[in-house]
This record gives sequence, C-alpha cells and structure tokens, in this order.
Amino acid sequence: MAIVQAKYDSAEALIAANPAPGGVKWAIQAQAAAQARLREMGAPHRRDEYWKYTNPARLVAEIAQPAALFKADEERPFAEVDRLRLVFRDGVFDPEDSDPLELAGVEIEPLADVLQKDIHWAAMHYGQLEANGQNPVPRPMAALNTACANTGFVIRVTGKAAKPVSMVYLHRNETSDITIRHLIRLEEGTDFTLLENGPAAARLNKVMEVDIADGATFNHVRAQGRDHERQAATHMFARLGKESSFKSFTLTINGVLTRNEAVIEFTGDDAHATVAGACAGDGDFLHDDTVFITHDAVNCESRQVFKKVLRNGATGVFQGKILVQPGAQRTDGYQISQALLLDDDSTFLAKPELEIYADDVACSHGSTCGAIDETALFYLTSRGIPRTQAQDMLTLAFLGEAIDEIEDDAIADDIHARLEGWMERRHG
Repeated sequence: MAIVQAKYDSAEALIAANPAPGGVKWAIQAQAAAQARLREMGAPHRRDEYWKYTNPARLVAEIAQPAALFKADEERPFAEVDRLRLVFRDGVFDPEDSDPLELAGVEIEPLADVLQKDIHWAAMHYGQLEANGQNPVPRPMAALNTACANTGFVIRVTGKAAKPVSMVYLHRNETSDITIRHLIRLEEGTDFTLLENGPAAARLNKVMEVDIADGATFNHVRAQGRDHERQAATHMFARLGKESSFKSFTLTINGVLTRNEAVIEFTGDDAHATVAGACAGDGDFLHDDTVFITHDAVNCESRQVFKKVLRNGATGVFQGKILVQPGAQRTDGYQISQALLLDDDSTFLAKPELEIYADDVACSHGSTCGAIDETALFYLTSRGIPRTQAQDMLTLAFLGEAIDEIEDDAIADDIHARLEGWMERRHG
C-alpha cells in the first residue's frame, strides 16, 4: 500500500511541476485526459514489472541532475546527408540555425502553433496512439509527455518526401530538463525518412507518434548523443496500415541512463515493422530497450534486433514482447537480443516474451550474452592482426546485424564510423 501511495504522490508531483500548456479546446482535452491517465496509473516505480531492471527514480525526481556538456571533437552524425535540418537548443526550436519549413511532399508545423488551431488534422490524432499504448502495460512517462509537451513538430507526409527531415538536439545548459513531442502522419502510399541526433538535454522526455496509412513507408534512424551524464526516457508509438512499412534504428554511445520504448501495432494486413538498436556503454552506463509489438492483422512481419557492447560495469537491458491477437494468422515475428561483455563487471538483463492467440504463426525469440570468441580472436591474431584491432573487428561484426537493418547504405556507413570512433577512444 505504501508503494502504491508513493506512485500516486509522485504522479501528482510530476503534474504540478509540469503544467499543461493549454491551447484550443481539443488540445486542452487531450492534455487533461493524459493527466487523468497518469493519476490513475501513478508514476513509474522500481517495483513495477517493466521497471524492475531500470530504476526510474532519477527520471521522476523533482530536479534533474546536472549533466556536463560534451565537447564534440568530430563531425555530427548525418552531416554528409542531404536533409532538412530542424535544430533544437535545450528543447527550444532555433529557426535561425534551421532550414526553412518547406519540403516537397511534407507539411511541417511547430507543435506550439498547432495547439492553438481550432481546425487541424492533428486534433484527431494527438495523444491517441499514446493512449492506446497504455494497455496492457502502463507507460506513465509517455502520459506525462502528452499532458505537458509544448515543443516539437507536427508533420504530415502527402507524397514522397524530397529528402529526409533531420532533428538536431543540442545540449547547451548543464541543468536543462525538457519535454519534446512529435506527431507524424503518413498518408496513403507516401514515403518519409526521419533522422535524429544529439543528447538534447541533461534530462529528456520525448514522445513520437507515427500513424502510417496503407502502403506508406517510414524510415527512422537516431543517434543519441555522447554527453555521458545525460538521462533520457523516449517513446515511439506507431500504427501500421495495410501493406505499410516501419523501420527504426537507434545508436546509443554512452549516457548514464537511457530508456527507449517502442510500441507498435499492426492494424492492416501485409505490413512490415523492424525495430533495431546498437549501443556501446562504458562505466556507469544503463541502457534499456523496451519493445511491445501487437499483431492484429493477417500476414504481417515484425523484427526486433538489438545488440549491446558493455564494459567497466555497464548495464544493458532488453524487454521485448510480441503479442499475436486472435485472427492474426500468418504472423512472422522475430526477436533477438544479444550482449557482448568486454569484462566480468558488466551486466546484461533480458526479458523476451511471446504471447500468441493464433495457430498459423512463425514466431521466435532468443537472447544471449558472452565474451569475445577466443577462437576467432586467436585466428585473427595468428594472421598478424594486432590483438586490439582484432577485438575491434569482432566487436563491429557483432553489432553488424543490427546496423544491417538500416535502409540507407550511406547512413549505415556513418553509424559504423561512429562505433569505430568509440572503440578508438576506448583504447585511448
């Protein structure tokens, strides 16, 4: 009883510290409904089933812990990609450093402006996927985001986007504590790529809702920043229509606490979704990937591919579930989570799950952790390759299965370069 009351008290404190921004009637209603959801479920607690591996105390603390700024000594991710840049500085959109909000096949509007419009397509979608994603697993940090977010973008894709949209999150204040939200709607038969990079803040709460209509394709690649002391809780909610495609990849290098959640629902037949990630952590590092995929349509395919490289006491967490609803025949669900432990002090905690209510399915999951293969290492060193270089080669090969899920070869090469840089710095 004391724990339950503590959850409710913490929820009230979060609501008081993060007031709703208001707006027109539909925005106020969505914010109030999210506050009600948060009050009903309470704030996250270590005793909650899906938080037992990751202590949320720092995410719900009244004041965010300061995070030292990282002095970048390399070019930022995706610098060579032709893209439309949208730059945030500690959660505030910087139009002077961004490109104009004009792109063929895409409509882009700041969230703060949309919340003030009586008539807008977002009124039918804002907070809807987040609300749906609260069942059967509560996600209080996402409800908090719906209740208080006032910065981010509302994007409607009406054709094949001329080039990717790139969100750049700069961290300039050691005590920044921000909430960002994006709402994306892909109309039928459209194609859109979203890139994200940067640490964003000392503490970040970010939600993205992606509604994908029939025959549309959404590609997402994210590189979370290298500011090591940062903390982040992110959510991506996606709904897939008939013959649609969703692909998301996340690279995380360092960060004292990162929890990335993906909640995906198949509502149309013959759709495909991939959620993948690669992370490399050192020292007081905790990285948590929590994924929930619901198959509620026929002949759909989902893939979850996560690889983690951990050293010096770092901790990796994976919680992944595939739920196959009655009638979702010919489902193909694949899930793999693996960790490479570079010493005896690091930890990998995994909870893979399958829940199946249809009889014509092909679902599998697997989870392993271990050290570098000494036989492979001996083979490489016996052919004149220095041991350190051989270890790096095997580490990159281990992460390769996750990186291979990236659709664009140039972006995949950029991700490879980031990981090679991490390994070089590790030796230094």
